[in-house]
Amino acid sequence: MAALGWLTPRRRSATARSVLAGEASAEAARKSSQELEDLSELAELAELAELAPDVSAEEPEFPVLGDDKAAAFFDLDNTVMQGAALFHFGRGLYKRKFFETRDLARFAWQQAWFRLAGVEDPEHMQEARDSALSIVKGHRVSELMSIGEEIYDEYMAERIWPGTRALAQAHLDAGQKVWLVTAAPVEIATVIARRLGLTGALGTVAESVDGVYTGKLVGEPLHGPAKAEAVRALASAECLDLARCAAYSDSHNDIPMLSLVGHPYAINPDAKLRKHARNCDWRLRDYRTARKAAKVGIPAAAGVGAVAGGTAAAIALHRRRR
Repeated sequence: MAALGWLTPRRRSATARSVLAGEASAEAARKSSQELEDLSELAELAELAELAPDVSAEEPEFPVLGDDKAAAFFDLDNTVMQGAALFHFGRGLYKRKFFETRDLARFAWQQAWFRLAGVEDPEHMQEARDSALSIVKGHRVSELMSIGEEIYDEYMAERIWPGTRALAQAHLDAGQKVWLVTAAPVEIATVIARRLGLTGALGTVAESVDGVYTGKLVGEPLHGPAKAEAVRALASAECLDLARCAAYSDSHNDIPMLSLVGHPYAINPDAKLRKHARNCDWRLRDYRTARKAAKVGIPAAAGVGAVAGGTAAAIALHRRRR
Protein backbone atom coordinates (compact mmCIF):
# COMPACT_ATOMS: atom_id res chain seq x y z
CA MET A 1 0.00 0.00 0.00
CA ALA A 2 1.49 3.32 -1.00
CA ALA A 3 2.22 5.99 1.57
CA LEU A 4 -0.79 8.24 1.96
CA GLY A 5 -1.14 11.83 3.07
CA TRP A 6 -3.88 11.03 5.58
CA LEU A 7 -1.33 9.48 7.93
CA THR A 8 -0.60 13.02 9.19
CA PRO A 9 -3.54 13.85 11.54
CA ARG A 10 -3.25 17.61 11.04
CA ARG A 11 -4.02 17.32 7.32
CA ARG A 12 -7.52 15.91 7.78
CA SER A 13 -10.36 16.53 10.15
CA ALA A 14 -11.56 13.78 12.49
CA THR A 15 -14.68 13.42 10.35
CA ALA A 16 -12.67 12.86 7.18
CA ARG A 17 -10.51 10.27 8.94
CA SER A 18 -13.63 8.48 10.15
CA VAL A 19 -14.96 8.33 6.60
CA LEU A 20 -11.61 7.01 5.37
CA ALA A 21 -11.49 4.34 8.07
CA GLY A 22 -15.06 3.33 7.31
CA GLU A 23 -14.51 3.08 3.56
CA ALA A 24 -11.29 1.11 4.01
CA SER A 25 -13.01 -1.29 6.38
CA ALA A 26 -15.94 -1.77 4.01
CA GLU A 27 -13.59 -2.53 1.13
CA ALA A 28 -11.67 -5.07 3.22
CA ALA A 29 -14.90 -6.65 4.44
CA ARG A 30 -16.29 -7.12 0.94
CA LYS A 31 -13.07 -8.78 -0.22
CA SER A 32 -13.05 -11.19 2.72
CA SER A 33 -16.77 -12.01 2.61
CA GLN A 34 -16.46 -13.98 -0.61
CA GLU A 35 -13.68 -16.03 0.94
CA LEU A 36 -15.83 -16.66 4.00
CA GLU A 37 -18.69 -17.88 1.82
CA ASP A 38 -16.38 -20.34 0.10
CA LEU A 39 -15.03 -21.61 3.42
CA SER A 40 -18.39 -22.00 5.22
CA GLU A 41 -18.91 -25.46 6.66
CA LEU A 42 -22.35 -27.08 6.70
CA ALA A 43 -21.68 -28.67 10.08
CA GLU A 44 -21.14 -25.26 11.70
CA LEU A 45 -24.34 -23.88 10.18
CA ALA A 46 -26.34 -26.87 11.39
CA GLU A 47 -25.02 -26.38 14.91
CA LEU A 48 -25.91 -22.68 14.87
CA ALA A 49 -29.41 -23.40 13.58
CA GLU A 50 -30.17 -25.42 16.70
CA LEU A 51 -29.76 -22.24 18.75
CA ALA A 52 -32.50 -20.40 16.83
CA PRO A 53 -36.03 -21.81 17.26
CA ASP A 54 -38.97 -20.43 15.26
CA VAL A 55 -40.19 -16.92 15.95
CA SER A 56 -43.31 -16.76 18.11
CA ALA A 57 -46.54 -16.44 16.15
CA GLU A 58 -47.58 -13.62 18.49
CA GLU A 59 -44.70 -11.42 17.35
CA PRO A 60 -44.31 -9.66 14.00
CA GLU A 61 -42.03 -11.54 11.65
CA PHE A 62 -38.50 -10.27 12.02
CA PRO A 63 -36.09 -10.69 10.38
CA VAL A 64 -38.22 -10.67 7.24
CA LEU A 65 -37.71 -13.88 5.29
CA GLY A 66 -36.18 -13.36 1.85
CA ASP A 67 -35.56 -9.61 2.21
CA ASP A 68 -32.32 -9.29 0.25
CA LYS A 69 -32.22 -5.53 0.80
CA ALA A 70 -31.77 -6.07 4.54
CA ALA A 71 -28.69 -7.11 6.54
CA ALA A 72 -27.58 -7.17 10.18
CA PHE A 73 -24.56 -5.47 11.74
CA PHE A 74 -23.23 -6.70 15.08
CA ASP A 75 -20.72 -4.99 17.36
CA LEU A 76 -18.25 -7.56 18.73
CA ASP A 77 -16.89 -6.71 22.19
CA ASN A 78 -19.46 -7.42 24.92
CA THR A 79 -22.21 -7.76 22.29
CA VAL A 80 -21.26 -10.98 20.54
CA MET A 81 -18.39 -11.91 22.84
CA GLN A 82 -17.65 -11.38 26.52
CA GLY A 83 -14.74 -8.97 26.92
CA ALA A 84 -12.50 -7.38 24.32
CA ALA A 85 -11.27 -9.34 21.29
CA LEU A 86 -8.02 -7.38 21.23
CA PHE A 87 -7.22 -8.44 24.80
CA HIS A 88 -7.81 -12.12 24.06
CA PHE A 89 -5.69 -11.80 20.93
CA GLY A 90 -2.98 -10.19 23.05
CA ARG A 91 -3.04 -13.14 25.45
CA GLY A 92 -2.50 -15.48 22.53
CA LEU A 93 0.39 -13.44 21.16
CA TYR A 94 2.01 -13.33 24.61
CA LYS A 95 1.79 -17.12 24.81
CA ARG A 96 3.67 -17.20 21.50
CA LYS A 97 6.41 -14.83 22.78
CA PHE A 98 5.40 -11.82 20.69
CA PHE A 99 5.94 -9.48 23.65
CA GLU A 100 6.96 -9.36 27.32
CA THR A 101 5.20 -9.75 30.67
CA ARG A 102 4.88 -6.02 31.33
CA ASP A 103 2.92 -5.65 28.09
CA LEU A 104 0.56 -8.44 29.13
CA ALA A 105 -0.02 -6.68 32.46
CA ARG A 106 -1.07 -3.56 30.58
CA PHE A 107 -3.46 -5.58 28.42
CA ALA A 108 -4.89 -7.18 31.58
CA TRP A 109 -5.51 -3.80 33.18
CA GLN A 110 -7.29 -2.52 30.09
CA GLN A 111 -9.46 -5.63 29.99
CA ALA A 112 -10.27 -5.37 33.72
CA TRP A 113 -11.39 -1.77 33.23
CA PHE A 114 -13.54 -2.75 30.28
CA ARG A 115 -15.22 -5.59 32.18
CA LEU A 116 -15.79 -3.69 35.45
CA ALA A 117 -16.68 -0.27 34.11
CA GLY A 118 -18.73 -1.63 31.24
CA VAL A 119 -17.63 1.24 29.01
CA GLU A 120 -14.96 1.84 26.38
CA ASP A 121 -12.34 4.24 27.71
CA PRO A 122 -10.73 6.24 24.86
CA GLU A 123 -7.35 6.43 26.60
CA HIS A 124 -7.24 2.68 27.19
CA MET A 125 -8.35 2.02 23.62
CA GLN A 126 -5.56 4.27 22.33
CA GLU A 127 -3.00 2.42 24.44
CA ALA A 128 -4.29 -0.96 23.30
CA ARG A 129 -4.19 0.13 19.66
CA ASP A 130 -0.64 1.49 19.89
CA SER A 131 0.54 -1.65 21.69
CA ALA A 132 -1.04 -3.92 19.11
CA LEU A 133 0.44 -1.97 16.18
CA SER A 134 3.94 -2.07 17.65
CA ILE A 135 3.63 -5.80 18.31
CA VAL A 136 2.54 -6.78 14.80
CA LYS A 137 4.86 -4.39 12.93
CA GLY A 138 7.09 -6.40 10.59
CA HIS A 139 4.95 -9.55 10.78
CA ARG A 140 3.12 -10.96 7.78
CA VAL A 141 -0.66 -10.63 7.54
CA SER A 142 -0.97 -14.33 6.71
CA GLU A 143 0.95 -15.22 9.86
CA LEU A 144 -1.41 -13.25 12.09
CA MET A 145 -4.46 -14.72 10.37
CA SER A 146 -3.20 -18.25 11.04
CA ILE A 147 -2.42 -17.47 14.66
CA GLY A 148 -5.84 -15.84 15.00
CA GLU A 149 -7.49 -19.17 14.19
CA GLU A 150 -5.64 -20.81 17.07
CA ILE A 151 -6.34 -17.98 19.48
CA TYR A 152 -10.06 -18.11 18.71
CA ASP A 153 -10.17 -21.73 19.84
CA GLU A 154 -8.05 -21.05 22.92
CA TYR A 155 -9.67 -17.91 24.32
CA MET A 156 -12.69 -16.70 22.35
CA ALA A 157 -14.95 -19.61 21.39
CA GLU A 158 -16.24 -20.18 24.92
CA ARG A 159 -16.95 -16.46 25.39
CA ILE A 160 -19.54 -16.08 22.63
CA TRP A 161 -22.95 -15.02 23.99
CA PRO A 162 -25.42 -17.74 22.91
CA GLY A 163 -28.30 -15.25 22.82
CA THR A 164 -26.56 -12.86 20.43
CA ARG A 165 -25.39 -15.76 18.33
CA ALA A 166 -29.00 -16.92 18.03
CA LEU A 167 -30.04 -13.45 16.84
CA ALA A 168 -27.36 -13.51 14.16
CA GLN A 169 -28.48 -16.96 13.07
CA ALA A 170 -32.08 -15.73 12.78
CA HIS A 171 -30.91 -13.21 10.17
CA LEU A 172 -28.91 -15.86 8.33
CA ASP A 173 -31.89 -18.20 8.32
CA ALA A 174 -33.97 -15.39 6.80
CA GLY A 175 -31.48 -15.22 3.92
CA GLN A 176 -29.79 -12.01 5.08
CA LYS A 177 -26.10 -11.20 5.32
CA VAL A 178 -24.63 -10.66 8.79
CA TRP A 179 -21.53 -8.57 9.45
CA LEU A 180 -19.40 -7.95 12.54
CA VAL A 181 -18.51 -4.27 13.02
CA THR A 182 -15.66 -3.72 15.47
CA ALA A 183 -12.68 -1.59 16.40
CA ALA A 184 -10.65 -4.80 16.59
CA PRO A 185 -8.29 -5.50 13.66
CA VAL A 186 -10.19 -6.66 10.60
CA GLU A 187 -8.07 -9.83 10.46
CA ILE A 188 -9.21 -10.92 13.94
CA ALA A 189 -12.80 -9.92 13.19
CA THR A 190 -12.73 -11.91 9.94
CA VAL A 191 -11.58 -15.05 11.75
CA ILE A 192 -14.36 -14.70 14.31
CA ALA A 193 -16.97 -14.05 11.62
CA ARG A 194 -15.92 -17.13 9.68
CA ARG A 195 -15.95 -19.35 12.75
CA LEU A 196 -19.47 -18.15 13.60
CA GLY A 197 -20.68 -18.74 10.06
CA LEU A 198 -21.32 -15.03 9.43
CA THR A 199 -20.94 -13.17 6.14
CA GLY A 200 -17.88 -11.11 7.00
CA ALA A 201 -16.46 -8.36 9.18
CA LEU A 202 -15.82 -4.65 9.24
CA GLY A 203 -12.80 -3.83 11.42
CA THR A 204 -9.87 -1.49 11.89
CA VAL A 205 -7.54 -1.73 8.89
CA ALA A 206 -3.80 -1.80 9.61
CA GLU A 207 -1.55 -0.72 6.77
CA SER A 208 0.50 -3.44 5.09
CA VAL A 209 3.01 -3.38 2.25
CA ASP A 210 3.60 -6.59 0.31
CA GLY A 211 1.70 -8.49 2.99
CA VAL A 212 3.77 -7.11 5.91
CA TYR A 213 2.39 -4.78 8.60
CA THR A 214 3.96 -1.31 8.70
CA GLY A 215 2.77 -0.41 12.21
CA LYS A 216 0.37 2.27 10.89
CA LEU A 217 -3.39 2.45 10.43
CA VAL A 218 -5.52 3.29 7.41
CA GLY A 219 -7.40 6.32 8.74
CA GLU A 220 -8.29 5.68 12.37
CA PRO A 221 -9.70 2.86 14.53
CA LEU A 222 -13.19 1.75 13.50
CA HIS A 223 -14.86 3.27 16.54
CA GLY A 224 -17.88 5.51 17.09
CA PRO A 225 -18.70 7.55 13.97
CA ALA A 226 -16.24 5.50 11.89
CA LYS A 227 -18.42 2.41 12.42
CA ALA A 228 -21.41 4.26 11.02
CA GLU A 229 -19.36 5.33 8.00
CA ALA A 230 -18.24 1.73 7.42
CA VAL A 231 -21.82 0.46 7.57
CA ARG A 232 -22.97 3.25 5.25
CA ALA A 233 -20.21 2.47 2.73
CA LEU A 234 -20.88 -1.27 2.82
CA ALA A 235 -24.64 -0.78 2.49
CA SER A 236 -24.08 1.37 -0.57
CA ALA A 237 -21.75 -1.18 -2.16
CA GLU A 238 -24.15 -4.05 -1.38
CA CYS A 239 -27.27 -2.10 -2.48
CA LEU A 240 -28.88 -2.46 0.95
CA ASP A 241 -31.76 -0.40 2.31
CA LEU A 242 -30.56 0.76 5.74
CA ALA A 243 -34.15 1.37 6.84
CA ARG A 244 -34.68 -2.40 6.56
CA CYS A 245 -31.38 -3.32 8.23
CA ALA A 246 -30.68 -4.12 11.90
CA ALA A 247 -27.74 -3.22 14.14
CA TYR A 248 -26.77 -4.55 17.56
CA SER A 249 -24.42 -3.08 20.16
CA ASP A 250 -23.74 -2.76 23.89
CA SER A 251 -22.11 0.68 23.83
CA HIS A 252 -23.38 4.24 23.65
CA ASN A 253 -20.35 4.89 21.43
CA ASP A 254 -22.23 2.97 18.74
CA ILE A 255 -25.33 5.18 18.78
CA PRO A 256 -24.29 6.63 15.38
CA MET A 257 -24.32 3.13 13.88
CA LEU A 258 -27.53 2.12 15.65
CA SER A 259 -29.26 5.31 14.54
CA LEU A 260 -28.35 4.57 10.93
CA VAL A 261 -30.62 1.51 10.62
CA GLY A 262 -34.34 0.93 10.87
CA HIS A 263 -34.02 -1.81 13.50
CA PRO A 264 -31.55 -0.86 16.28
CA TYR A 265 -31.00 -3.24 19.21
CA ALA A 266 -29.26 -2.54 22.53
CA ILE A 267 -27.57 -5.77 23.66
CA ASN A 268 -26.01 -5.94 27.16
CA PRO A 269 -26.22 -2.12 27.12
CA ASP A 270 -24.14 0.26 29.18
CA ALA A 271 -26.09 2.82 31.24
CA LYS A 272 -26.03 5.56 28.60
CA LEU A 273 -27.14 3.28 25.80
CA ARG A 274 -29.88 1.74 27.95
CA LYS A 275 -31.28 5.20 28.70
CA HIS A 276 -31.04 6.27 25.06
CA ALA A 277 -32.65 3.05 23.85
CA ARG A 278 -35.58 3.43 26.21
CA ASN A 279 -36.09 7.04 25.18
CA CYS A 280 -36.05 6.03 21.50
CA ASP A 281 -38.13 2.88 22.03
CA TRP A 282 -35.33 0.66 20.75
CA ARG A 283 -35.29 -3.07 21.45
CA LEU A 284 -33.33 -4.16 24.54
CA ARG A 285 -31.86 -7.50 25.57
CA ASP A 286 -29.38 -8.33 28.33
CA TYR A 287 -27.60 -11.70 28.34
CA ARG A 288 -25.29 -10.95 31.26
CA THR A 289 -27.72 -12.33 33.83
CA ALA A 290 -30.58 -14.82 33.84
CA ARG A 291 -33.09 -12.10 34.61
CA LYS A 292 -35.55 -11.00 31.94
CA ALA A 293 -34.49 -7.84 30.16
CA ALA A 294 -36.76 -5.35 28.46
CA LYS A 295 -38.36 -6.93 25.42
CA VAL A 296 -39.80 -4.97 22.54
CA GLY A 297 -40.46 -6.99 19.40
CA ILE A 298 -37.39 -9.23 19.84
CA PRO A 299 -37.25 -12.62 18.04
CA ALA A 300 -38.16 -15.59 20.20
CA ALA A 301 -34.79 -17.12 19.31
CA ALA A 302 -33.20 -14.71 21.77
CA GLY A 303 -35.21 -16.15 24.66
CA VAL A 304 -33.34 -19.43 24.62
CA GLY A 305 -30.07 -17.54 24.24
CA ALA A 306 -30.83 -15.40 27.27
CA VAL A 307 -31.09 -18.46 29.50
CA ALA A 308 -27.90 -19.93 28.07
CA GLY A 309 -26.09 -16.60 28.38
CA GLY A 310 -27.23 -16.17 31.97
CA THR A 311 -26.08 -19.66 32.83
CA ALA A 312 -22.67 -18.98 31.34
CA ALA A 313 -22.37 -15.77 33.37
CA ALA A 314 -23.35 -17.58 36.57
CA ILE A 315 -20.76 -20.30 35.95
CA ALA A 316 -18.07 -17.70 35.31
CA LEU A 317 -18.95 -15.86 38.52
CA HIS A 318 -18.86 -19.12 40.47
CA ARG A 319 -15.41 -19.90 39.13
CA ARG A 320 -14.09 -16.48 40.10
CA ARG A 321 -15.33 -16.92 43.66
CA ARG A 322 -13.75 -20.37 44.14
